[in-house]
Amino acid sequence: MILTAPVGWALELLPAPGDIVRQGEPLFRLALSEEAPPGAAPSSTPGQTSTRTVTVALEHGLHARPAARLRRIASQHQVTLTLATDDHPPIDSASLSGLLNMGILCGTDVTLTAAGYQASTALDAAVHLLGQPDTTLGPEAPAEADHAVSADTTAAGQYTGLPASPGLIIGPLVTLSPALPNVPERGDTPDRERAALDKAIRQARDSLARAMTTASQAGRQEEADVFEAHRAWLDDPTLLAAAHRHIDDGFGGGEAWRRALDAEAATLAASLNPLLAARVNDLRDLQQQVMQHFATSAPSQAPLPPGAILISHDMTPSAFAAIAQSLGGLCLAAGGTTSHVAIMARARGLPCIVACGEALLQARGERACLDAEAGILESTPTPERLEALERQLSAQQDARERIARHAHQPATTRDGHTVQVAANIGSAEEAALAAAHGADGIGLFRSELLFLERDAAPSAPEQQTVYTTVVQAMEGAPVIIRTLDIGADKQLPYLTLPETPNPALGIRGVRLWAHEPELLDQQLDALLLAARDTRPPHGPPTLRIMVPMISDVAEFMTIKTRLAERAGALEIDALPELGAMIEVPSAALSPGLARAADFLSIGTNDLAQYTLAMDRESPALAARMDVLHPAVLRLIKLCIEGAHGHCPVGVCGASASDPLAAAVLVALGIDELSVEPARIGTIKDGLRQLNVSGLAALLPDLLTMDSAEAVRQTVSAHLATTKTTSSREGLE
Repeated sequence: MILTAPVGWALELLPAPGDIVRQGEPLFRLALSEEAPPGAAPSSTPGQTSTRTVTVALEHGLHARPAARLRRIASQHQVTLTLATDDHPPIDSASLSGLLNMGILCGTDVTLTAAGYQASTALDAAVHLLGQPDTTLGPEAPAEADHAVSADTTAAGQYTGLPASPGLIIGPLVTLSPALPNVPERGDTPDRERAALDKAIRQARDSLARAMTTASQAGRQEEADVFEAHRAWLDDPTLLAAAHRHIDDGFGGGEAWRRALDAEAATLAASLNPLLAARVNDLRDLQQQVMQHFATSAPSQAPLPPGAILISHDMTPSAFAAIAQSLGGLCLAAGGTTSHVAIMARARGLPCIVACGEALLQARGERACLDAEAGILESTPTPERLEALERQLSAQQDARERIARHAHQPATTRDGHTVQVAANIGSAEEAALAAAHGADGIGLFRSELLFLERDAAPSAPEQQTVYTTVVQAMEGAPVIIRTLDIGADKQLPYLTLPETPNPALGIRGVRLWAHEPELLDQQLDALLLAARDTRPPHGPPTLRIMVPMISDVAEFMTIKTRLAERAGALEIDALPELGAMIEVPSAALSPGLARAADFLSIGTNDLAQYTLAMDRESPALAARMDVLHPAVLRLIKLCIEGAHGHCPVGVCGASASDPLAAAVLVALGIDELSVEPARIGTIKDGLRQLNVSGLAALLPDLLTMDSAEAVRQTVSAHLATTKTTSSREGLE
């Protein structure tokens, strides 16, 4: 590195000595040294001060993310930037807590002062930030106007979001508060405790930096901005000074950090700005991240009341799995309908709504109602409303008991078509759940869940054990295991994928194998060994392998060839069936795939996303992402026609769990529907009432309609008519 600038610059080493640095992470920060000569223009240089006044145009006032951006502006331009109002003296932008506690609202006049060589340029950026409406919407500022359903309160005590897992439940509302680690109250010498606290903060900062990188690479800029705000809090000199004062009083580093953030959380909670009050959860998260480095024992989660409806900003799959058995329902301020927590909720039949907005975190109620079918949480329903809901719950329970009695029987339609109804799962535990719910097999095992929330990929023996357990749980029924599908909305911290402006169109699915061939070989070996060990005495292995994101025959043949090579190396003669997942329009239009593959499985979530050019992670577009759009249906029809006489075609996307969509898919000629375990009985029950030939007669009209809504209305009316006719015939 060569600097063509005056002396006085310094390279600051970011990682701690001995830390492991991953590819793409920053090593150094170039900054002006504290004793820079006049030519280096330090930020404290006299005479380089500028002041301006701006009227804040941010709809939600100065909240965490724009405050973090002000800090970034000051850092990038090497200036000291302060903000002042008529009610508050100047506050340095380096102190995120100080800025938030100013309580700056939309319409407030703020005086900005910048001191440093680039003061004028820094003020330009700061004025632009504060003086323009905030158009970057995300978890902190929900896009109510753009949602198909409002992501905030629609009426007093009502909160709406996106339906992620259907169901109706009445129960107490409980807000999830992360349990704090147990840390020593008293400390060593102040110098040692400060050093230990500095190290813990640095490690938490590094973890946030990796999370920011992952979010940015996945195109989730709003999420990356949230992590940036968290890092700004960690660097807040006001919070650090408060913690140091507690250390000077004899407290340990972890306890000092807890006390400092408790005080800041109390200040935010008392704010008149509900957006700032909601940031208490962010502080608790940072409190936990730093304190865990001082922990003497794991935190204990307070027990949840029976049937609780849990409220949280978001949740990791592991956190959900730990408490799922105690839950009656789940409401998330953030999240999406295709997130892993949403998938896990559907697998358990747990009512769940997501993307409700930050106002949800303020909801309270002893007998609340969650109608996850409609996407509505009522925190304080009236007695009359509760009585009606209890009658509805009783009727639903009767229907569930009737459906459960017949769940293990085949799904044969009224005109004699038998459809396999399999399960979508993500763990060995869910395989047992699928078998108990009457699954005819496993139509999709999401193997990527084995790779998430860990620091390294699972070994081949570890994978083999899981795959074997899943096959054994199904007792001879077919099990389809999808190879690692990472990229787009799912990232791994131990894999550095090439950065791309649109991750959904980048390195994901089968495309990953060109960059990580050893990872593919390891997974193929585990699958081959599990298939060999669970193969029935007579017949082929029941374990089958499915490759995601195939776009043409050449891609599929590359994996097929590699599977044969790995089988040869392991001296395995009986290869498991190999199928292709149809998620890309080019694959749906490629009849050669049906000749090369042993089976096809349509992933309707991605197929609709790529056909309609709509990001499936966008809550604003969720209502329009419909597999019953005529263009998507025509693609599916062409895929089925191309596979006729060559191989079976199934559907493992979310649409298979939608009764209307399932009926249309079967009428198109689908052989298998794969759904979440809790939906198996319901889908089978619906198929038994279906007359396939009658609905198939409508297909020419459905495929030429103008919208998915028109298709839904027509199919719904047809099914209602045939159901009424069937009921009358039964009475006669």
